[in-house]
Order: sequence, then structure tokens, then C-alpha cells
Amino acid sequence: MTGLAPALVGLGGILLLAAILGQLLREAIAPDGSHPLIETMNARIAAWWAFAVLMALALLAGKAGVIGLFLLVSFSALREFLTLTKKSVADHWTLAASFFLVLPLQYLFVAAGWQSLMALFVPVHVFLILPVISALRGRPEQFLARVAETQWAVMICIYCVSAIPALLWLPIPGFEGRNLLLIAFLILVVQTSDIAQFAISRGVGRRRIAPALSASKTWEGTAGGMAVAVLVGGALSWLTPFTPVQAMGVGLVLTLMGGVGDLVMTAIKRDKGTRDWGHLIAPHGGFLDRLDSVIFAAPIFCQLIRVFWASP
Repeated sequence: MTGLAPALVGLGGILLLAAILGQLLREAIAPDGSHPLIETMNARIAAWWAFAVLMALALLAGKAGVIGLFLLVSFSALREFLTLTKKSVADHWTLAASFFLVLPLQYLFVAAGWQSLMALFVPVHVFLILPVISALRGRPEQFLARVAETQWAVMICIYCVSAIPALLWLPIPGFEGRNLLLIAFLILVVQTSDIAQFAISRGVGRRRIAPALSASKTWEGTAGGMAVAVLVGGALSWLTPFTPVQAMGVGLVLTLMGGVGDLVMTAIKRDKGTRDWGHLIAPHGGFLDRLDSVIFAAPIFCQLIRVFWASP
């Protein structure tokens, strides 16, 4: 891929600088790891170091490597989500279909570049078929709750995650071979905005958006995170086919979707009476805890590019 080596070197440099800054802040302010902002930042950096290494290996392996990586990501996220959902013996075939039929088919459509099937398969066909499978087992107890939770798991963990590798196959005139940079743009804008929202909320935030869901998410922090996303988006326009003004607008959309995604995923956790989705990066939660905002922003980002920048 054209631009692969510079992109990987650039991302590695950014992560290295971020890791050094995080360690310096920890040593200077809270060597015992008691500062929540610093520890949250370092947890996110650690998660993205691991993901960047996996992503680099997948890209070096070519198209099959990228598809394989995100298929495993979706599988892990789906397992985390379904661990917390209501289940019955009547749902065994539904769960099996989610893991071993829906998941591989969605990534097959992505790999083949079948954009219509990729966009409609989960939110239309799968949403209609999964309840049928459960209904045929004849167990009505909490049927709607069981089906809805499985549908949400499939939507978030398969459909939304698969939108990230789908970026690599969008035909963008004048941008051929550089689609990897779109993934870098997505991750950098959303994650930087997340950290800015957390820091501003902790520092000067006073008015909470949803006190029953999140003690750290405030209107001040959200506004600050949006401003950061706009600035970062404009500064990183060189990674994309966007003009600086367009990149700033896209950055605003990404931080809005990331913010509501984080709120929605937090609401689900609170409903289930748990603090974290899993224990991927102990003690900082699981895969979905680290990537919830990126997962929500990815399909909107993919659709924006498909509609306004990609060729028919």
C-alpha cells in the first residue's frame, strides 16, 4: 500500500511520544498510580500500542491480514457483550448463528467490496432472522429482552467494528493506496477527543450530562472535547482526502458520535450492574471499554466518505 511505511512510522512516533509523556506525568504527579486522569490516559495508550502492533502485522500480511484482525476484534467484542446479556437455552442456536454465520458473512462482504450487502445485512436481514431462530425454539420467557440484547450485540460488535476495515476498500479518486490513513485519522481524532473530554470534565467540569450514568461526563468537557476534535481534525487533514475545513467538520461529527457512543455503552453497563465490559487491560476494563467511542463513530465515518468522497 502506498504510504503504509510513513503512516506506521508516524503512528509509532505519536504513540511513543504519548507513552513518554504519560510516564513523565505519572512520575511527577502520582508515582503510586492514584491520579485517575493520568492512569486513564496511560491505559488508552497501552491499548493502542497493542492494537497498533497487531494492525501493522495485519497490513504487512495484506488484505487477508486486515480482515482477519478485525474479525478477531469483532469476535472478542461480541463475547464480552453477550457475556452480560440475558440468555435462555432457546437462544443457543441464535448465539451460534451470531458467532459462526453472521460474523464471517459480514466480513466476507467487506472483503469482497459488496457495499450494499455490508450496509444492509446486519441492520435488515439479521435483525429479522435472529428473532425467528429464537422463536422457533418455543420459549416466550423474556423473549423481547433476549432478542433485543442479542441484536444490539451484533449491531455494535459486528456491524460497527466491520466499518473500520471497510474504509480500506472505499474507492476514493486521487487517494488510491492510502486508505489506511483514514483509520489513523479516525482513531487519533476520537481518542484525543475522549482524553480531552475526560481531562476537562475532571478539571473544570461542573454540569453533568447524565449524573446517573457517568460522574465524569460534563457539558464543559464535551464542549472542550469537540473543540479539540475540530482542531485535531484540521491539523490531520493531510492524512485524508478532505480539505482542512472539511476535516474539521468530520472531526466534529466523529466526536459527537464517539461521545454518545460512550454514553450509550455506559448506560448498558449500568443496567447490567457492572463497571467494565471485561478485563483486557486490568484494571482498566475490557476491549469495549477502550473502544466504545471509536466503534460508534466508525460506521458514520465510513458512510460520510462513501457518500461524499468515494466514487460510485
